[in-house]
Amino acid sequence: MDRILDSERLAQMGRELRQELSSTNELAGDWVRRAARVVAEQMLAAEVDEALGRGSYQRRDQAGQVGYRNGYKRRSIKTAEGKLAVDVPQVRGRDEPYRSTLWQALGKRSPALEKLAVEMYARGLSTRDIEDLLKELSDEPEPSLLSKSAVSRVTEVLWEEFEAFSKRDLSSFDVVYLFCDAVYESLRQQAGCRQAILVTWAICSDGSKVLLHLSLGNKESADAWLEHLRSVVSRNLPVPLTVTTDGAPGLIKAVEAMWPESERLRCWFHKMKNVLEKVPDEMREPIKRLLIEVRDAPDHETGVRRAKAMIERYERELPSAMACLAEDLEASLAHLKLPGLHQKMVRTTNLCERSFVEERRRSKVIPRFFDERSCLKLVFATLWRASQRWRGVRFTEMEKKQLEAYIRVRQAMGKKVRDLQAA
Repeated sequence: MDRILDSERLAQMGRELRQELSSTNELAGDWVRRAARVVAEQMLAAEVDEALGRGSYQRRDQAGQVGYRNGYKRRSIKTAEGKLAVDVPQVRGRDEPYRSTLWQALGKRSPALEKLAVEMYARGLSTRDIEDLLKELSDEPEPSLLSKSAVSRVTEVLWEEFEAFSKRDLSSFDVVYLFCDAVYESLRQQAGCRQAILVTWAICSDGSKVLLHLSLGNKESADAWLEHLRSVVSRNLPVPLTVTTDGAPGLIKAVEAMWPESERLRCWFHKMKNVLEKVPDEMREPIKRLLIEVRDAPDHETGVRRAKAMIERYERELPSAMACLAEDLEASLAHLKLPGLHQKMVRTTNLCERSFVEERRRSKVIPRFFDERSCLKLVFATLWRASQRWRGVRFTEMEKKQLEAYIRVRQAMGKKVRDLQAA
């Protein structure tokens, strides 16, 4: 097979590209593959030159130079741009068979292709969808660049990422506000029973929002949440100033046991939903307005006063709804003790819920996960990628001073309680 010298091949490719631009003002979609082919073949040819001790068309000048070029064999590389056909030089006449180190590396799937498959899987495509899509993109009648089983193997990197995430040290996160919630998924291994995936987020003193930990729990029991929270504490997570939760009894019990010195906040989204479910339709709007007035009170004392007045006014007419409002009222109003600009962010678990929306959208592709491993790696991949898009929170000097004052009040109250217990 006659070969064109590398410099001539590059010049020829440049002329072809210029012609395409002059006629259509755009390059053909496969120009990256053509350029990559030239580069790959250049490297393989240079490797043969080094192995033989001479370049193409050069005669042997030393008795010790053994081996000779014996044409080329067409091979292919699977890349993110599709299948790349490469002419691999063949060598004969050596004592040992010639094996190209470069080709052994290039002949495998490219890292870009594997990363592409992982990202497509994490962002909403099933393994079958990825196989079909890569087959369409390759413009080849042959099998897909990656089979369904190959995609499954490639995406195992997500499990490795999850394990590293679950073991990382958390001491560098100066946590101020903590959030705990759970999302449920079904596992085929357990006859489709829904399992709780326990998740913890935080807002740190630098304003960053971070995903701290997630784990699988058969249900949102106190023991499951305690195990989850012990994991973050064992990895040196600082004590948070507040912890926002929904009304799950097991979660509340675990938080109070793990961080008795932290202020527990009750999620207002869940609180309002629970109260309004017990209100007749014709009274829902006025009751909702009153709840908002309680939630958005200018300070904690006003919030307490408004809540008690509302309970007193409607406890005979709406006993179930008012009992629901009165339950855990202190935790429901604790956000009013914090800086005004932060109250909206910490009074709900919306930080968790928004990422759960993304996770549920993704898990619709897989109605039931096969096992715990496949479930955790995909939920982690989805939530982690969602967390990378979170916007930070402002901590101005005013908010910092307000938090310092709040911490001093908490410390004084804690000292008073300890003194009373000692007496």
